[in-house]
Amino acid sequence: MTRNRSAKPLAAAIGLVLLCAIPGLALDQSTPSRGALAPKAASAAAQAQDSRDPQNDFAGLNFTAEQKAEIDKIHRDIESRKAVVMKTTSLNEDQKSAMLSGYTRIESGEIFKVLSPEQQKQVRAKVNARRMADQAAKKQQLSERK
Repeated sequence: MTRNRSAKPLAAAIGLVLLCAIPGLALDQSTPSRGALAPKAASAAAQAQDSRDPQNDFAGLNFTAEQKAEIDKIHRDIESRKAVVMKTTSLNEDQKSAMLSGYTRIESGEIFKVLSPEQQKQVRAKVNARRMADQAAKKQQLSERK
């Protein structure tokens, strides 16, 4: 019985180590990766959801050719890692979701490092504005419930 309880977490841990160690293991070259900052056409509800997407914090910035190349490289690397996670059968949906959101945070952090100091200030301002709006929305919801 004890053996079965420790087998699943051990298998998940080994899978996670393998995923991090070999990011290109299951890279599918037949599917094109989406652009790092591709514009989205969506409904108002989807746009409200997208406003919380960290990738939108980089929208509107003017990138140099070197920055575009580096961002594209980062995006391809993260997309390949996400593809490996999606194809992994040893993880349940919650674990996959957690890993995918973690990779999204890693991608945002790596892109932020590529930015110039002025661009970083602009992104910080957008992040702070988004956080303030989220806090105001939560306060509004709480006050409506009362």
